This record gives sequence, C-alpha cells and structure tokens, in this order.
Amino acid sequence: MPLIASTDLPTFDRLKQEGENVVPREAALRQDIRELHIGLLNMMPDAALAATERQFFRLVGESNQIAQFYMHPFTLSELRRGAQGAAHVERYYESFDQIRRDGLDALIITGANVSQPDLSHEPFWKPLIEVIDWAYENVTSTLCSCLATHAVLQFRYGQKRRPLGFKRWGVYSHRVVDRRHPLVSDVNTRFDVPHSRFNDISREQFEAARLRVLVEGDGPGVHLAVSEDLFRIVFFQGHPEYDTISLLKEYKREVGRFIKGERDSYPPCPENYLSSRTQAVLEEHRDQVYAARERGAIIPDIPESLVTGTLDNTWHDTGEAVINNWMGKVYQITNNDRRLPFMENVDPDNPLGLRG
Repeated sequence: MPLIASTDLPTFDRLKQEGENVVPREAALRQDIRELHIGLLNMMPDAALAATERQFFRLVGESNQIAQFYMHPFTLSELRRGAQGAAHVERYYESFDQIRRDGLDALIITGANVSQPDLSHEPFWKPLIEVIDWAYENVTSTLCSCLATHAVLQFRYGQKRRPLGFKRWGVYSHRVVDRRHPLVSDVNTRFDVPHSRFNDISREQFEAARLRVLVEGDGPGVHLAVSEDLFRIVFFQGHPEYDTISLLKEYKREVGRFIKGERDSYPPCPENYLSSRTQAVLEEHRDQVYAARERGAIIPDIPESLVTGTLDNTWHDTGEAVINNWMGKVYQITNNDRRLPFMENVDPDNPLGLRG
C-alpha cells in the first residue's frame, strides 16, 4: 500500500527511486481509501537522521493493509543538532504541538545516541516521557526501538538497562517463543535480527514488569515484547529496520573514530554479518591502517566496493511481516477519526482476539 508524499521531504523521492509505492498527496486526495497517520519520533543524530526516516517509512509503506499511510516525522528540541540537521528538521518535521493537535493512529520512536550511564540524565529524558505519556492515552499503539525501549522500561516500569560490558553488534538468530500473539502471526518461527547496543534489558526484567516476551535469541536475548495490555506499547531491542549496509556503515564510522583517536581499540567486525572472505578483506584493511599509522602515511579507505556486493539481508522480510501485523491491528482498532482510538467494540479482557 502506498506512502503518501504529504510534504517535499527528500526521503519520499529516495524511496520512490528505490521502487517503493509513493503517491503524491494530490492524487491520494482523489482516492477513497482509508488513511492511517503514523508518527515517527526521530531521535537519531544528524548523520543517521535521513537514513532512519527511510528505514521506518519503508517498513510501513510495505504493509499490505488497504490504507494510505501518512508519515509525520518529529523530534525533540532538546537533542543537539548541527546546522544541516537543524535545517532539515525546521523544513520537513512537525512539532509535537502539531502532533498532539492533529492526533495519530500509531507512533514509532527511534533510538538515540547517549552520553550518560543513566538515561534519566539525558536531555531528552523529560520530553520523551511527555511524548510517551501522551501517546499511551491518545494513540492506539506505540512502537519503541532499542534505546526508546530501554527508556520506557526505566521510567514506566522501573527496570533499568544493564551494561553488557561489550558491544552486542551483528546479526543474530531469534525464535518466536509466543506464537499466539497477532504480531507474530504467520511469521517465520526462526529469523535473524541485527543488534547494535552496549546495554540490555533481560527476559527476567521484562517479566518482572509483567510484559509479554514474543521473540528472543540465545545470544542477544529479548528482541520483541509487548505491554501488559498486549498492544499499547511494542518493544524492539534489535533493529529489523536496518538496511543491508547499515552495519557496514556503522563499522566504517567506528574505524574512522579509531583513526581520529576517538577510540582506543580498532573495532571488531560485526558478528554473523560477513562472509569469511569479506571479513578477511576488512582484516587486511585493518593491517594496512596500522602499517600506515606507523609510517605516518595516508590511511587507506575501506574497500567498500569489495564488500557491499557480498552482504546478505536475512532479516528484512520478517521485519516487514511484523510491521504489517502491527499496522493490521492498528487498522482494526482505530476508526477514521485518528484523534480517538476506536475501542467500544473491543473486549477489554482480550483486546486482540488472542487464541487460548
């Protein structure tokens, strides 16, 4: 189903060039198709701002629900941005006041870069709580990604994330552990999900908060869980929205930080992401970096052209299926007035029609 290009946000043109179904707003207004309005609270730093838009817009737009998807990106003024990022937000993003005034059917909250061990010390902490509290009362369902999941677990459920002592970084196998929930209906029972994080919320913590775990992996732990009412908040710890090259781009940034002296050690390759031959290419480049530093020579660039064509995407289809199921439940529960979740005909003891 189409995304509606309701503004001149460059992400719409980029997705259209990639073959996504993007319809101009003027054409959409002539069609008699149900609208769904999805907010994207984008807290990512400037370098990842537009890429994160594309990733989540793409997943929503690939839903097979018979609806027109209007996307409403916004951010928090407390997040520090450079001139280019600030200009992008000023031109293309809505304010939270606009979002509250017009309402949403569903909301996605991205992760963010942090500088404090305790999330409550971050500048976005209080405004994020304000958004979450508003959404809990006024939006049918909110999907929290990675850092947003950790923040909500801390301030709403009293469960603080715990440092892993290393970076969980790569692509990992997961299994559906609760097949009755509609979010994982007809989803592969085993599938991959990328992760990129230094901290973790454990299964025991999710269960202590009386949240329902749906998907987890032996190494990365819980990926997908839902709130006690089974749908109001959806929690991701992994990144099913990632592009095929996202982890490579992140690896390249970390190598750049090492070269600039911003990190002490050379970054390891993401786990379970590269073929043995591709990993050997990157390890050879690492050796060239060390040798160039010792000689005071020019540091060679990462040979991306030798790497990108070898990467496999083993997670997107399942991520798309989960988002499709999420959009389907939002579609069923809400009515055409997105200011008010349509719950009159929903059984409060079984709002999603779960079996058993």
